[in-house]
Formats: sequence, C-alpha cells, structure tokens
Amino acid sequence: MQLNCARWLLAAVVTIAVSLGNAGAESLPAPTLTPVPDKPAAKDFTLTDVNGKRHRLSDYRGKIVLVNFWATWCPPCRREIPSMQRLWQQLKGDDFVMLAVDVAEDDDTVFGFSFAMGTEITFPVLLDRDASVSESWPVIGLPTSFVVDRDGRLVYRAVGGREWDDPKLVARIRALLAK
Repeated sequence: MQLNCARWLLAAVVTIAVSLGNAGAESLPAPTLTPVPDKPAAKDFTLTDVNGKRHRLSDYRGKIVLVNFWATWCPPCRREIPSMQRLWQQLKGDDFVMLAVDVAEDDDTVFGFSFAMGTEITFPVLLDRDASVSESWPVIGLPTSFVVDRDGRLVYRAVGGREWDDPKLVARIRALLAK
C-alpha cells in the first residue's frame, strides 16, 4: 500500500510540474509520440464506461487503440479532451478505438465533468475507480497515453497532454492503421 501511495504521489508531482510548466500556455506540448522499446504486450483489463458498458482491451485486438489515462483534476488532461474528441471524429470508422481511462475518481465526478465540458464526449470514458489498471500499466503521471497496435502491443507512449488532432499525430496513427 505504501508503494502505491508513493507512486501516486510521484505521479501527482509530475502532473503538477507539467501543469506549472504549461501555466499560461494556450497549447499543449509538441505533437510527439515516443516509441516504446521492445513493444511489450499491453496488460489486458476490463473496465466499465460511464454508461455501465464493459470494455475489455483484448476485445479490440486487430484494431489500433489509444488508451489515455487521465483525471478530472488534471489541467493538461482537461485541455486535451476536445482534441481527443476531434481525433475520434476523424478516425472512429477506421479500425480505431479510443479509451479514456479515468483514474481513481467516482462516477459522479466523471459524469459531472463530462456534462460540464462543453464538448460532447462520444468515445468511451472508462472508470478505473481503484486505480488498479493504471497501477498495472507504466503510467508515470497524468495524462499518459499509449497507442496499442493490432497485435496488442504498446508501440507509442505520450506523457503529458497532446493536441491529438495535430496532423503529425494523426499521420502516425494513420500509418499504423494502414499496416
């Protein structure tokens, strides 16, 4: 338990540092995705979304999956949600899945945030209520995102917020979709 608390404290410090570094900035960091060495298998999980539907990562094998770990209290997470929705609108019919995994918050908090966002979120928002899934993945701060290839392997990671509909990021994802 102490290790988990220490890990999340470190994650919170990283998130705050990233947020302060971006204080006053209108945009998110450069549109980069870092290749994950050796492309390890993504750890499978099953979570429910805000509508009560169950999602199992392995059920999306054969598709490209963007898994985004976030929280409503995280400023860069909040800033990237509209661009995630725009990316989803561009790619949702192309064997592409987006799963936004909210870390350690209750249903009411996530629902309230989604309602107040001002942008309708139409991709699945999953609830990792006890943070067990995020603790089993190599998440080091929020937001952290992973691109999972058709074989269920982690191919890219992004720590910190992104403009997910940036043409450079869309091109990287489209390249995976073309394989």
